Amino acid sequence: MFHQKENKKKIAILGSTGSIGTQALDIVRAHEAYLEVEVITGNSNAKLLIEQALEFKPNHVVIADETKYTQVKYALANEDIKVFAGSKAITEIMDVTSADTVLTAMVGYSGLLPTIRAIKNRKHIALANKETLVVAGELITKLCEEHGVSLIPVDSEHSAIFQCLVGEDLNTIDKVILTASGGPFRGKTRSDLAEVTKAQALKHPNWEMGAKITIDSATLMNKGLEVIEAKWLFGLKPQQIEAVIHPQSIIHSMVEFNDGSIKAQMGLPDMKLPIHYAFFYPNRVPSSFKRMSFTEVNNLTFEMPDWDTFKNLALAYEAMNAGGNMACILNAANEIAVDAFLKDKIKFLQIADLNEACMRKVKHINQPTLDDYVQTDKETREVAMSLI
Repeated sequence: MFHQKENKKKIAILGSTGSIGTQALDIVRAHEAYLEVEVITGNSNAKLLIEQALEFKPNHVVIADETKYTQVKYALANEDIKVFAGSKAITEIMDVTSADTVLTAMVGYSGLLPTIRAIKNRKHIALANKETLVVAGELITKLCEEHGVSLIPVDSEHSAIFQCLVGEDLNTIDKVILTASGGPFRGKTRSDLAEVTKAQALKHPNWEMGAKITIDSATLMNKGLEVIEAKWLFGLKPQQIEAVIHPQSIIHSMVEFNDGSIKAQMGLPDMKLPIHYAFFYPNRVPSSFKRMSFTEVNNLTFEMPDWDTFKNLALAYEAMNAGGNMACILNAANEIAVDAFLKDKIKFLQIADLNEACMRKVKHINQPTLDDYVQTDKETREVAMSLI
């Protein structure tokens, strides 16, 4: 048994109303004898946040959209729950919560500062916000080491690599192989993609995810961000990280060791699996998730990415090789570009064009501080908006 009932693991979920957050609460619901929710935060979905608070009774609730504060506060007035509002409050709540583990499931750059504050308060991190390491990987990994904090990845690909490396501390990695489904436009040419709609881009063949990450998957930017994340999570050089297209999404990633052996982690495409693993690591706790049958999954294929059509992947490798604040520039530009595409302000192929333009225009800093990252993010967003 993982924990005695009287000694529950206390969880803070940053981004509880999103796709990862709601699935995380499903896991808490299934293991309520061993997991307890201390904090939930949401962006603007006040209705769902209220429902979650009434069910799970956390100590603290934060709604980032300050215009929704009164609605949330009034709905929870009869509960012993402290309610706050604003993005700054999400960061500050890390100073007072008794949570053992913080699941960072916020979207994009917004997850950076709360994650840093959680680490400084010696909270273990279940990381579903890849942008935190993309933007400031060197800073985050140093802080984790300094404060004795474990960083357990929740992305399915990085969770797969992490699981393959358990027990391999003394062995040498030749490379890691990140798999990608290829998204809804696998096999398409640039001319095919010239007029695709957001409805088409949001129709992922295998995974159910939020809008931003689904568009990133369609452009292969999601894989590019994961490549950069892998560098920091596992202490790798860029040449040790390979991306391959695996349409079935059954092998979530692989590790090749110096003797030529390859370990792969497999399973059905279900984000609850890596969340479950992160919550209970280093134990494996029984779950009711659907099991994979090899007689039903009997065709696993792999192919090289189309670097020319999906140039976001190439831009990510360029940013990783450049180092410094370049990945921060790429991430900020991409967040603006994806938002613009979802609002029908730019076309699908222009997402990568905008990202590349910002990488050329915004000043590259070799050894950025946290203030440099914050300023780079702000400046890049301004440049990106001016180009739309």
